[in-house]
Amino acid sequence: MSRAILFLLAALCPVAALAQGAPLTLDDVLRSSARAAPQIVEALARVRQAEGRALSADGAFDTVFEVDARSRVAGYYDGSVVEGRATRPLTGNGGYVYGGYRASRGSFPIYEDQAYTNRLGEAKVGALFALLRDRVIDERRTRRQVAGGDIDVARFEAAMVAIGVQRRAVDAYQTWVAAGLRLAAYRDLLALAERRRGAIARQITLGARPDILLTENDQNLVRRRALAVRAEQDLATAANALSFYLRDDAGAPLLVSAERLPSDAGALDGLPVAANGAAPVARPDYRAILARIDQSTARLMLAENDLAPRLDLRGEVGKDLGTIGLGGPSRTPLDAVVGFRFSVPLQNRAAKGRVAEARAEIDALTQRSRLLRDQIAVEVEGIVIAVGATERLAGIAEEEQRLAERLAAAERRRFELGSGDFFLVNQREETATDARVRLIDAQARIAAARAELAAATADRTALGLAD
Repeated sequence: MSRAILFLLAALCPVAALAQGAPLTLDDVLRSSARAAPQIVEALARVRQAEGRALSADGAFDTVFEVDARSRVAGYYDGSVVEGRATRPLTGNGGYVYGGYRASRGSFPIYEDQAYTNRLGEAKVGALFALLRDRVIDERRTRRQVAGGDIDVARFEAAMVAIGVQRRAVDAYQTWVAAGLRLAAYRDLLALAERRRGAIARQITLGARPDILLTENDQNLVRRRALAVRAEQDLATAANALSFYLRDDAGAPLLVSAERLPSDAGALDGLPVAANGAAPVARPDYRAILARIDQSTARLMLAENDLAPRLDLRGEVGKDLGTIGLGGPSRTPLDAVVGFRFSVPLQNRAAKGRVAEARAEIDALTQRSRLLRDQIAVEVEGIVIAVGATERLAGIAEEEQRLAERLAAAERRRFELGSGDFFLVNQREETATDARVRLIDAQARIAAARAELAAATADRTALGLAD
C-alpha cells in the first residue's frame, strides 16, 4: 500500500525523483531554495525593475545635444544659419551649463540681426545657477533620490520574502526528517512483533504456549503495521511538500527518496541561533519603513522648496571667430552677459498641500515603524521563551523515553524466559515507542522554534542567505 501511495504521488506531482546519495542536509535545501525558489526569483526581478526606474530618473541629468538649422529659400533675404548646442544639468544645483556653436551665411532682416556671425562662426558657453529655489533640492534630484529609495525598499522586501521562503523551507525539511524518524520508530516496533511471532509459534509447537497467544500477537502485528503505513504516508506527504523548495538546476521541483533521510535526530539541530538585541534594525521590513520615511522626507523638502522665491543667476560668454561677416565688426569683440531672474509665489496652495501631505505621511510611517519595532521585540521575546520551554520539555521527554526503553527491555527479557505477561510486554513496547515519538516531536518543536527565531531576528547566516 505504501508503495502504491508513493507511486500515485509521483504520478500526480510534476517533480523529478532525487537520486540516492548522501543524507540530505538542511544546507542542501536552503541553498537550493535560495537559488531557485520562484518567490525569491520574482522578488529579485522586482529589484531589477526598481533599478530600471532609477536609471530612468538619472536620465534627467543626461547631456542633451541639439542642432537647429534654417535657410530662407525665397524672398528678398537669403540668410542661412545653423546652430549646435550641448546642455548638461548640474547635479548639485537646479541650474545647468551649456556650450554651443553658431554659423551664418547671407543676409538677414534687421529684426533678425542677432543671426549674423563672423565667417568662422560664433562659440558660446554659459551657465545658470539657482540661488534660492532649486538650490538645495529640485524635482530632478528628488526623483533620483526617491528612485534610489525604491531600490532600497525593493531589496528589503526581497530580503523579507527570502527570509519567509527559507523559514518555510526549514519547516518542510524538519517535517520530513521528523516524519522519517517516526516511521523508523514504528518500523522498529513492528519488527519486534514480527520477531516475537516466530518465537511464539515455536513455543506453541512445543506445547509451552496456548494457540490463542499467536492470534493475539497477529492482532498486535496488524495494529503496528497500520501505524507504520500511516507513518509512510506522512513521510510521502512531507517529501512532496519538501520538493517545493528542493529544486534542480533548471528550477524544477525534486522529490527526495526515503533513502536520503538522516539517520538520527541530529538533523533537527541545524539552526543554532540566539536572540539578537538589535533585531528591529536587522529586520528588512523595519528598514523598508525607514527607507520610505527617507523618501517622504525628500518629498517634503521638495514641497518646501517650491514655497521659496526663485532667484536664478545666469552668465554667458561668446566670441565670434574669423574675418568680419555681413553683420559688421560689432561681433568681433568678446561678449560677456550677466543676468538674473526673480519670482515669488503669492499663494502657492499646491505646494502648501504637498507639504501637509508629506508631513502627514512621515507621521504615519513613524508610528508604523514604532508599532513594528514593538511587535518585533515582543515576537522575539516570545520565541525565546518558547525555545527555552521546548528545550526543557525535550529533556523531560528524553528521560521518559530512556526509562520506558529500560522497562520494555526488562519486560521483553522476562517474557522470553517464560515468566512475563504477553499483554504487559506489548504495553511496555508501545509505551516506549510513544515516548520515542514524543521525544521526536519535542525535538521538532525545538527546531521549529529556532527557525522562527532566526526569521524573527533576520539571521541570514542561519537561513542560508549570507551570500
